[in-house]
Amino acid sequence: MDNPLVNLKEKISELTTTQRKVADYILQNPSEVAFLTVDQLARKVGTSTTTIMRLTFTLGYTGYSQFQKGLQAILRNRTAPHTRLETNLKNMNEDDLWGHTVSKHLNQIENMFDLISAEYLDTIIDEILVANRIYCTSVRSGLPVGQYLTHGLNRSLGNCNLVMADMSDWIDDMINMKSTDLIIATSFPRYAQRIIEFVKVAKERNIKVIAITDNYSAPIVEYADYILTCDSSSIAFHNSPITAMVVADYIISAAAIRNSDQTRGRLDEINNILTKIKYHNGK
Repeated sequence: MDNPLVNLKEKISELTTTQRKVADYILQNPSEVAFLTVDQLARKVGTSTTTIMRLTFTLGYTGYSQFQKGLQAILRNRTAPHTRLETNLKNMNEDDLWGHTVSKHLNQIENMFDLISAEYLDTIIDEILVANRIYCTSVRSGLPVGQYLTHGLNRSLGNCNLVMADMSDWIDDMINMKSTDLIIATSFPRYAQRIIEFVKVAKERNIKVIAITDNYSAPIVEYADYILTCDSSSIAFHNSPITAMVVADYIISAAAIRNSDQTRGRLDEINNILTKIKYHNGK
């Protein structure tokens, strides 16, 4: 498939003034445009959908949809593990991998702290505490976040389930979900389509969605009521859950503290059962 960004740059001189305005926005924000509808892009740029369609025709595409698929293909390649590894190897000091790793995660956490306010998190905790049932979902590299949230929230609230979004049984779970329920979905590049489908159906059923993802142009954002951006990049090829785990840890702690009476009662009951079955090997 042709590279739509290269096509834009090569034909920029042939475009009208209005089309150049659209082209400039696309070149500066390709990851965002890759998931915008033509109407959304028109509003962002302040132009008409007709101008955008004519631009894509000028570039040799059958329409905006084909042009956008080309953008999405570029992004998938950029976020592919082998591409990330090659890029990181070029900028890496292999003599201090440990120091580089720690420094990167500390910077990510500091940046996240600046971006997510305590007030915003408090609103999210409010939603969690009033939810009838909570469903945490993710796949692959984001799964540790979903598992950690499920275990922690269920210990204190008793109403949290883990849904494996890449398995077909989420459809069976979905038909039992109500508008009083809540979904916490973790989605990292290359953004598994099954998670997007899951939250899209949830929104159609008026279920609130909290998205934990790496940036505001991630496709899950369109269906989210609350967005927690957590940089998932690593010094190698993989998505790192470290920053998202800090957010998850806060959510678990805040929910337990804000709901301390119920949490105490549940923990006492759990401890009694664990003691009776001699679950722990402590003396």
